[in-house]
Amino acid sequence: MSSINFISPDFVKSLRKLQRKQKFVLKLSKTFALLGGLFFVLSFAPSIWYSLGARVDDFSAAILKTVTGAKKEVSKPSNNVLDWQPAFDARLSRDTTLKIPSIRVDTKINEATYESFEDALKLSVWRVPDFGTPMDRSRPMILAAHRFGYLAWSNLYRRKNSFYNLPKLKVGDLIEITYKQRKYTYEVYGESRGEEITDYTANLILYTCETLNSKLRIFKYARLLKI
Repeated sequence: MSSINFISPDFVKSLRKLQRKQKFVLKLSKTFALLGGLFFVLSFAPSIWYSLGARVDDFSAAILKTVTGAKKEVSKPSNNVLDWQPAFDARLSRDTTLKIPSIRVDTKINEATYESFEDALKLSVWRVPDFGTPMDRSRPMILAAHRFGYLAWSNLYRRKNSFYNLPKLKVGDLIEITYKQRKYTYEVYGESRGEEITDYTANLILYTCETLNSKLRIFKYARLLKI
């Protein structure tokens, strides 16, 4: 009598269930691989293109042109805090620093001449000379930075030390600058988009390039708060 190989229905169900799990795991792995590749492109492709394709020098030149082409005789800031200074605090850093909590900027403000401004931009934010400081408010203080930066920058470094997220800065957001161990707090009241600064009555002006290949800049205007 010949033997009959019998496969139980339960075994068949288990086998099919295992096959479905394997297919699901395979699809899940492909999805994660795709998402990982997309994250890499979004994080690093702009800086790669910025550094290699369009040349950072071109964008630095655009940043410089914005202020060197500006009128030297500008209006004084219009608010009434020209002579007021916040209290000295020995606990504060002696470095000049910039914090913008809403877009998570936390960096040092670098001083450099027009001839060496690129050295400042390679680090983070550049204070434009010939204009104001937090303490001297007879003219607006102007801060410039790259938006996408350099290939050597990590994604985290870019977000903390450049103006990558400056477009997200909104009216009403606060900006903190530590200068000579005094903390100055500013409130954003306006913004513009173009090739030139349109409001020199601000106490503080921030700007960066809009996109990788655009001549347009993004400007944010802020006033000092007496707090």
